[in-house]
Amino acid sequence: MAISYPPVFINEYLKEKLPMTGREPLPFFPTMPTDIHSLTETFPDGMFAVFDRMFKMRRGPFPHIKSEQLLYYFYKVDGDPELLIEHTQRVQDLLDRADESAQELNAWIKSKLNSDGIFTVLGKEFLPVYFHNIKIYQLEETRDIIDFGTARTFAGNKLIIDYDYHPMGHKVSSLDTLDSSQYNNTNI
Repeated sequence: MAISYPPVFINEYLKEKLPMTGREPLPFFPTMPTDIHSLTETFPDGMFAVFDRMFKMRRGPFPHIKSEQLLYYFYKVDGDPELLIEHTQRVQDLLDRADESAQELNAWIKSKLNSDGIFTVLGKEFLPVYFHNIKIYQLEETRDIIDFGTARTFAGNKLIIDYDYHPMGHKVSSLDTLDSSQYNNTNI
């Protein structure tokens, strides 16, 4: 059964759009270890991203447009630290243009749907979402220096992707919403 999970679309979009890190796209992992030691014992070689989905409080009475954030930790274990800088700048270039970034991501999602209007990654099915707005922030804290140092990484960076979306099938307005049956047949 397909689920609605916005991070999968952002992660897969970035995997496709970011430069290759060696022979493969940049790997993305959900936050799993509970302490930095556990994380350092499972680090892959090269560069990778760890993400954490963060729900935001809905400030308005309309329940169908959701607001969330993805917290990304980009790590570089060895090699050229400039690759990390290039990747984080590319993420900013792709996702820090508000509704323009959302429109490009929506068009990309539409191009990846199967004939049933489902997005599939590694055999798992996801219902498409419609992004309204995307912003990006860089987050730096004193704790980051300690965490990155303890993690024995060569370089690191922390970004927050802030986005508004609605799951397909929920009506927002008759002018700008597509339900799941319309998503495949209408230009975004």
